[in-house]
Parts: sequence; C-alpha cells; structure tokens
Amino acid sequence: MLSDTHGWFHPELPRYLEGCDAILHAGDVGDADVVRRLEALGPLRVVRGNIDGPYAHRPLPLHDRFEIAGVRFLMTHIAGRPGRWERTLGPMLRADPPDVLVCGHSHILAIERVPSLGGMLYLNPGAAGRQGFHQVKTCVLLHIEGSKAVRADVVHLDP
Repeated sequence: MLSDTHGWFHPELPRYLEGCDAILHAGDVGDADVVRRLEALGPLRVVRGNIDGPYAHRPLPLHDRFEIAGVRFLMTHIAGRPGRWERTLGPMLRADPPDVLVCGHSHILAIERVPSLGGMLYLNPGAAGRQGFHQVKTCVLLHIEGSKAVRADVVHLDP
C-alpha cells in the first residue's frame, strides 16, 4: 500500500508491488498516469485525496470499505490519528470498526494497533512521492495469514 504520490511514479514501485494480491493507494495520486501504471502491476484500489480531481477513466471514492482474504479494510485519505480522528471518521469507526484502516495525507509513516477499536490496525504508509516535507519515500507491504493482518513491512523506496 502507498499514498501521496502527487503525480510521481517511483521507479522502485514495480519491484515491490508487482504480483501483490492487491495494491492500495490512500489518495493524493496526482495524475491518471500513476493510476494506469499501478493498475498494470496488479489489482488496484484507490481513494480520492485532497489534491485529486476526477480522472476520466475512473471516479475515485472518498472512502472505500472492502475485504481481502477475510480481512475487513476501510481506506480513506484524511483520517486523523488514533484518539484524534477526522470529524466524520470517528463515528464511522466506532459504529463499524474495520480490521485495518489505511489512510494517507500526513506524509507520516504510522503503524499502530488501536485497542479501543477492537485492535484495529491503523496504517499510514507515509508518502511515495517527491512533494512534501517527508525525507524518506515509503510504502508498506501487509501480510495476511488465516484472515488476519499479521505483519506490515515498511519499504524504503530510495537507496
């Protein structure tokens, strides 16, 4: 999973994402070409970020609820953080917490269990693009076994 590409397709992404069961992009794609190139690597789910306009070939939802291998996901761009959720997201999470919440926007890598929401995994893959204050470009590989998210590996895209 990745976020905040801001129109730039990092040349290392195919190395890590090709062959994944699903590629999740948590918004601020920035360019339809990034979507096309990610779709060429594997099944893609993507949500709209605050810099994203409508892409002619695919409308982007603000929130996406889905299931992969028995794990329930909610993906959105702006989520806040555990204990300080974005205004509309807090009630949504309390009403029906997913197993994994994937978000972006902050450009800050974060992987955290949230006990108050049944042990939900909060996952912000940081930023994979060149724009923003972040110093390191990252994405995350999530491993699922037996319908549980068991491990999240951080990938540093630059050498």
